[in-house]
Amino acid sequence: MKRMRTYIVLEKTVGQTPLQAIERWKSENPLFKDTAACYAGRLDPMASGKLLVLLGDECKRQDRYHGLDKEYEIGVLLDIKTDTGDILGMPVYTGIESRPDVNEVRKVLAAERGSKHVPYPAYSSKTLNGKPLFMYALEGALDSIEIPVHPETIYRSTLLKKEKIPATELRTRIRSSLLDIPRSQDASKALGADFRQDAIRDAWEELFSTLPERSFIVLSLRVSCGTGTYMRSLAERIGAALGTTALALSIRRTRIGTYWPPGIWVRDFSR
Repeated sequence: MKRMRTYIVLEKTVGQTPLQAIERWKSENPLFKDTAACYAGRLDPMASGKLLVLLGDECKRQDRYHGLDKEYEIGVLLDIKTDTGDILGMPVYTGIESRPDVNEVRKVLAAERGSKHVPYPAYSSKTLNGKPLFMYALEGALDSIEIPVHPETIYRSTLLKKEKIPATELRTRIRSSLLDIPRSQDASKALGADFRQDAIRDAWEELFSTLPERSFIVLSLRVSCGTGTYMRSLAERIGAALGTTALALSIRRTRIGTYWPPGIWVRDFSR
């Protein structure tokens, strides 16, 4: 008798929630339509890539998968920031025009290696007093709380590419990505007005209409890290270390498993 699969790895697209990715897979694989399924390690709405999904009785052992390491390929956009750390946030342009060289970037990446305790992103699902942080942020109540910290571990960060993108091209790219965000009638999304996407689109359009004619630096990175490491927060820290602001223009998870710091994936669930 053929043994039932205990897990699958899906490619979540930008804009999909993990549950939507699972529902789409089930619709394409009706043999599993009644099989219990849960994901081990969520991905932000603007992130894409590998999503580990447990099947059947393996869902009861979900805790065993919570500590898995991850690998990402991210694009860090310099000189613009948002309140979320990615493009699905309200943008701010400070007028800085940074031009770091490759050696500066590599020094900053080297300084990020290791473990540290950092605050959770304000726009995250971490709960405090029974309420997720993003609700405090949307209510304008962040000043009433102390944002908790959590451990993050960066094993390795590699600069893959440094490129200049004209503002006109950046505008097109961000517009296209924001169009991938789905609409929702879920009552829990009411305060956020569907991730505030209409207000965010308008804010980006206003920003680009007032920008001077210039180009922006985007750093393409590969990052191997421990569980619970936010690429949005990493992008912001990289920008600050380079003397400017920054955000995660793109986030793609490429691996899930157990990483040995010398550079070997001892167990890779992504295959």
